[in-house]
Amino acid sequence: AELPLWYNAAELFVYPSHYEGFGLPVAEAMACGTPTITSNVSSLPEVAGNAALTVGPADTQGLAGAIASVLSDAQLRAQLKERGVAQAAQFTWRRVAEQTAQVYARVLKRHAP
Repeated sequence: AELPLWYNAAELFVYPSHYEGFGLPVAEAMACGTPTITSNVSSLPEVAGNAALTVGPADTQGLAGAIASVLSDAQLRAQLKERGVAQAAQFTWRRVAEQTAQVYARVLKRHAP
């Protein structure tokens, strides 16, 4: 229950993960309008879209530069906030359920006697 409060209070969310199954923390932060920096590997670029800055998770200089850019550029922060909310809106539980049902339907259709 407190997590959205933390995201909303943050100036920036930085998530330099090496591997993610989906990247729910990135979607959550963007849904709260928190400018986000995440990794350019695994599923994270797909979750982030053009709504977050992406950097190699081991690229400490690139990460530091991205953090400095976001914290020093009000226009960039505003763009990331706006884009993040729109990007995160694509990831709803209803959409997940619908897409999962579609996959099951396709598999069942292929393997029907």
